[in-house]
Amino acid sequence: MKDGLISAVWQPACEPLALSPREWENLLGQARQTQLLGRLAQHLWAQGRWHDVPGPVRQYLEGMRRLLDRQHREVQWEVACIQRALRGFSGPVVLLKGAAYLMAGLPPAAGRIFSDIDILVAHEDLNTVESALFRAGWIHEDMDAYKDRYYRTWMHEIAPLRHVQRGTVVDVHHTISPPTSRFRVAGRQLLERMVPIEGLAGCYVLCPADMVLHSAVHLFQEGELNKGLRDLLDMHDLLLHFGRDAQFWPDLLTRAHALGLGEPLFHVLQHIERFFGPVCPVPLQHELARMAPAGPGRALTLALFKRALVPKHPSSELAFSGMAHWLLYVRSHYLRMPLNLVISHLARKALQRYFSSDLSASTANKVQRATP
Repeated sequence: MKDGLISAVWQPACEPLALSPREWENLLGQARQTQLLGRLAQHLWAQGRWHDVPGPVRQYLEGMRRLLDRQHREVQWEVACIQRALRGFSGPVVLLKGAAYLMAGLPPAAGRIFSDIDILVAHEDLNTVESALFRAGWIHEDMDAYKDRYYRTWMHEIAPLRHVQRGTVVDVHHTISPPTSRFRVAGRQLLERMVPIEGLAGCYVLCPADMVLHSAVHLFQEGELNKGLRDLLDMHDLLLHFGRDAQFWPDLLTRAHALGLGEPLFHVLQHIERFFGPVCPVPLQHELARMAPAGPGRALTLALFKRALVPKHPSSELAFSGMAHWLLYVRSHYLRMPLNLVISHLARKALQRYFSSDLSASTANKVQRATP
């Protein structure tokens, strides 16, 4: 059924969707788990497959299409609000990920559900941008001294900012990977090649190669891969779109080497090829293979991702998927932070989770005993 989801959300000439009610239930469940429901709805509509969809399912997916339309308008509005909030700021503002796809009119925007808006600014401009957004109503929530230090010292972004009235979230980045990461990237290198968005003064997106590499390093270091299949689809869309330019692939591989992101790119392209077929031009495959890491870690990483990228649904999960997710979660922290920081950070999170659940259970018992 995993292949059925891939076929349903991507392949232009997929087989007729003559599915039983149970198969439709599994398909929708897998799409929900991977945040691909919007993509599924848009793809079936765009490919003229609406007649293949049973009435109740079609009604459900039509609701998703309306949600997509509303969300896309809201993101456009929020970007305009961010522009107004930063009116006095003279530096560039680079939109990342979903907001970048939408505002730049790129293929991954279709079917994309949004949870936040990501922007990137120069590291020296973080305080200025944060203050301007604060004055416009975006504030940090549930912040303590440790969390504030964690973000400002070890992460590639400050803590999320939520608007006090609209509840929208903005993540402000200064680069695309934590400065303590094995794959750290200087933000200034990204700003040197940013591309302006037509009709959106002061707003930019990453250059094509950097946009793909951002997605690759994000997925490669991700500890929670529920959206991993969606991210692979996004990258596949970008590769097909940008790959129409003959200079894109040589530039991508050269840029990956220059930024030290060859290993993430190699691994991600392996899984894109496994799901969707070859994308790298044959003359450049040898150069891509040289980016592969040596040793047994390569095979282990490929095996873990093979299990973790499958939808977390009873109809599609592979053996040892739970173990793969746990190992990748620990691995993500190890890649992003030195070992001494990983141990102390995970220990702190475990203690917080334990005492929080213990306190909740204690409170519930007291309420139960007090209830007549």
